Amino acid sequence: MDYLNVNAHLHTPYSFSAFERLTDALDRAVSENVKIVGINDFYSMDGYVEWREEALKRKLFPLFNIEFISLQEDDQAHGVRVNDPNNPGRTYLSGKGLKCPPDLPEPYAAQLADVRSESNRQVKMMCGKLNEALAAHEAGFRLDFERIERELTKGAIRERHLAKALRMEAYHHLNGDTAAIASFFECLFGGRALKSNTDSHAAVENEIRGNLLKAGGAAFVPEDPKAFLPMETVCRIILAAGGIPTYPFLADDAKGNFTDFEQDVVQTAEILKQRGIHSVEFITTRNSIEVLERYAGYLHDHGFVVTFGSEHNTPAMEPVELFARGGVPLTARLKQINYEGACVVAAHQELVRRGKQGYVDAVGQADTAHRDGYIRQGDRQIRDVVAS
Repeated sequence: MDYLNVNAHLHTPYSFSAFERLTDALDRAVSENVKIVGINDFYSMDGYVEWREEALKRKLFPLFNIEFISLQEDDQAHGVRVNDPNNPGRTYLSGKGLKCPPDLPEPYAAQLADVRSESNRQVKMMCGKLNEALAAHEAGFRLDFERIERELTKGAIRERHLAKALRMEAYHHLNGDTAAIASFFECLFGGRALKSNTDSHAAVENEIRGNLLKAGGAAFVPEDPKAFLPMETVCRIILAAGGIPTYPFLADDAKGNFTDFEQDVVQTAEILKQRGIHSVEFITTRNSIEVLERYAGYLHDHGFVVTFGSEHNTPAMEPVELFARGGVPLTARLKQINYEGACVVAAHQELVRRGKQGYVDAVGQADTAHRDGYIRQGDRQIRDVVAS
């Protein structure tokens, strides 16, 4: 089988993204020979219809996904770091293969809306604190939250939008004067010099976020517990929207470290199955090729659906084609695993679209015994689109 290139986790401007427009991601996919593309925004399905229409125009196969930050209270109580290295119990979860157009019944639609509203409220409070800091340093300008929301977002506003807006306003106010910009941020950062070249916009925005919006920063606002639904609730929302609950592995960092939850892939796999999760994903640029081979290989061989992506949820622009850490190309085995995972998701979302049961049922039970059949079905669907 010819294993087509897949990127199953791409953020778009419907949350925060390196891409200025949703279509930028798809155009890059075409230019890099990536044939299967998965939209995967935080708390949002708003981009699905546009993603489908624009992907099909380009003979790309679209996957419809979503991402949440949830809370696993038992892990939190025991101090277990899951896939957030800094916050025990906090657990990122994705949903794969949701219905398009989106169809989320109550009470799940209200739960999703409440989480988005709480997330936006926190960022609005951060914006207020940023303006206090700007006034204290007599910056001569302030940030307009409504304008940021209107011009830089599609409804979901995140702290990265604030960092981008502050960088843009400072550059405009200081007429692009490199020395003045560096001096301004050093002052705003409490005497910490700007490390990045002012031409490196993404790097400057990351410094703004790290110095001002994270814990210890002048504009930091702690997240309210209401912003995090229990993991079980998030899984129910994903299932109600037609999707497959999916656990995103953090896996090894640059120093070879793992979180408490992930350090033993055999044990992690068993716990995930006990929690009703039969699909996982990796953001491949985070990980060494050796760990990807070991972890993804084990999970695939033990019945999980495994997909890979790049996120693109920071200002930095990276390739859409997937690589391991350090730009190491994926092996043939990893490409096979990723493609077969995408085939299962493709088959699932088409069955659900037609009102039938997909790879997981309404309570999340996976049809693992027939995974190969889903792979064959999804392969046919994908090739019909990319060859049309």
